[in-house]
Amino acid sequence: MTSFSPFKMLPLLLPAAFLIIPVVLWFPQHRELLDSAYLYTFKTGFIGVLLEALPFVLAGALLSSVIGVFVPDETITRWIPRRVLPALLFACLLGVIFPICECGMIPLVRRLLRKGMPLHVGIAFILSGPILNPIVFSATLTAFRSHPGLAYARMGLAFAVSLIIGLIVYTTVKRSPLRLSMQRGDEELHHEGLNGGKLAAVFTHAADDFFEMGKYLIFGCLLTSLIQTFVVQSSLASIGGRPLGSYLFMMGFAFILSLCSTSDAFVASSFAHSFPSGSLLAFMVLGPMLDFKNAMMLMSLFKTRFALYLFFLIASTVFTGAILLSGWL
Repeated sequence: MTSFSPFKMLPLLLPAAFLIIPVVLWFPQHRELLDSAYLYTFKTGFIGVLLEALPFVLAGALLSSVIGVFVPDETITRWIPRRVLPALLFACLLGVIFPICECGMIPLVRRLLRKGMPLHVGIAFILSGPILNPIVFSATLTAFRSHPGLAYARMGLAFAVSLIIGLIVYTTVKRSPLRLSMQRGDEELHHEGLNGGKLAAVFTHAADDFFEMGKYLIFGCLLTSLIQTFVVQSSLASIGGRPLGSYLFMMGFAFILSLCSTSDAFVASSFAHSFPSGSLLAFMVLGPMLDFKNAMMLMSLFKTRFALYLFFLIASTVFTGAILLSGWL
């Protein structure tokens, strides 16, 4: 069992480290900004988004660790129906029972694929699991208190995209796209607690997951607060006023930020006054399915050709679905 180290907190300080050079070189000539409205706006926005999101990230890390330690992978594979459509429906709804964020979804599905889970079922689970769970739904509903329809639209679009892509993969992919160099892991999370106790394993892995996700969350909150503070609102409004540009901007923004699905709704809500609801929906659905860190993990799991094919399916399906739902929102 891995032991928790205080050094795991260091990645949380990584975003602040990038600010050292600008602070040293630029602030001495612009000390008036320390007392300006810009700094107050930045601090208020950053702390507000961070404090709202942290409880959901912590809850997701704890539940993910409990599942990893106490639920054997074989239990899930035994539940998979044999027929294609029921199996995909089962995979899309599996996140409701096992609320695992995208940070732990790919390693889990990798183990399940080794144990015999069909590829199309694994893909549907990877895409739907980080969104279709009660923690993400409650976080989205909290972030959009004045517009709860976005929370329901997020669940519906994530379900539809996962189901459609699962069917496409089942129909078009006949050979295993798994990399031959993928090695079998030598230990399972639920076995790691034998030496130090399962409860200790839960808290250890929860701490690991929390600090792993925390650096992405802080970086996302930092970047979002900087954009909201220093980017001219008329510029954001001009992007948001372009139907195609707003969708592409928010989808690219989701890919770069790599936020956890339990916290991205709070970031999206900060753009509610500048961007249309459809582009915010695309941001919240694409991010958990395809962001920078997930793309790297998928490239290590699948062959390059299949990974790029999957990236195209995700982006095009989310884009089309968000546009279709924008009229209802």
